[in-house]
Amino acid sequence: MDVQRLLWNSDLTAAYQLRREVFVDEQHVPFELEYDERDTAPGTYHVVVRLVGEGEAAGTGRVFADDDGHVHIGRIAVRREARKMGIGARVMAELHEIAREIFAGDEGVEIFLSAQLTAIDFYRRLGYQPVSDEIYLDAGIEHQDMSVKLSSM
Repeated sequence: MDVQRLLWNSDLTAAYQLRREVFVDEQHVPFELEYDERDTAPGTYHVVVRLVGEGEAAGTGRVFADDDGHVHIGRIAVRREARKMGIGARVMAELHEIAREIFAGDEGVEIFLSAQLTAIDFYRRLGYQPVSDEIYLDAGIEHQDMSVKLSSM
C-alpha cells in the first residue's frame, strides 16, 4: 500500500473523488453535506491510501483539532472493491500517527469520531468505545459518537 499525507492546502482531488464515490453515490449522502470548510481549514490533515500499482485512492480520511482543542477523525472511506483488505485500518493507523505527532500532549491524545452504526465493530477493534448510548441520524445514516485515548509517542 502507498500511503500519502496531504495538508489542508494540498490537491485533495483523490480524496474528494473517493468520498464522492462512497458517500454520495453509494450511500446517497447529499453532495452539499459531504464537503465542508474543514477540508481546507489550516490544521486539517488528510490521508490517501492507494494499492501498489493503482492510481486511484482506495482509502481516505482526515484528522483535525476543533476550536476547543478536541481531536476528530472523520470522512473515513474505502472503495467498495478494496474493502476487507486492511485499507481502512491502514488509513486509521496513519491518522492516529498524525494525531500523536501533531496534537498529542504529555498525556497523549483523545480522538473522537462519529461512527456509522455499520462500522462500529471496525472502530471497536481499533480501541474505540462509545461516548454515550445516543444514536443519531447524520445525512440520514445512523451514527454513534466514539472515542479512543492514545498515548503520546
